[in-house]
Amino acid sequence: MRPVLVIGVTGGIGSGKTTVANLFSSLGVPVIDADELARQVVAPGKPAYEEILQHFGPAVLGQSGELDRRRLRERIFSDSAKRDRLEAIVHPRVYAQIKQQLDCLQSPYAIVVVPLLIESGASELVDRVLVVDSPE
Repeated sequence: MRPVLVIGVTGGIGSGKTTVANLFSSLGVPVIDADELARQVVAPGKPAYEEILQHFGPAVLGQSGELDRRRLRERIFSDSAKRDRLEAIVHPRVYAQIKQQLDCLQSPYAIVVVPLLIESGASELVDRVLVVDSPE
C-alpha cells in the first residue's frame, strides 16, 4: 500500500535535510533516503557497481574493492558527459528502490529525502516538496 501523501525533502549541501528527516522519523514517519539507497545500489556485486566499473575503470575503486566516491567524483566533476553517464546508471536504480519501499509501507504518509529532487527529475516520486534552506 503506497502512502497517500509522499513528501520529498530536498535542499543544498549542509542545509539540514538530515536534521529534518530525523525529526520526522522521531515522530514515527517513515523516511526513505536516496543517498543511502545510492550507496546500496553501487555495492560490490550489484549490477550498478559492475556497470560503473566497466564504464569508468578500476581507478574508481578503493583498497577494499568498493567504489571510492571521492575518486569517482573527481572523474565526473568537470565532465558533464561522464556525470550524466553515472547518473544514468545510478538514478533509475535508486528511484526503483524508492518506489518499491513506498509500495511496502503501511503508513498514510512518508518522507523521501533526495538532495537534487527537482534537478534529477525525481519529483514525480512525491506529492509535495519541502525545501530545506538555511543561511550560511
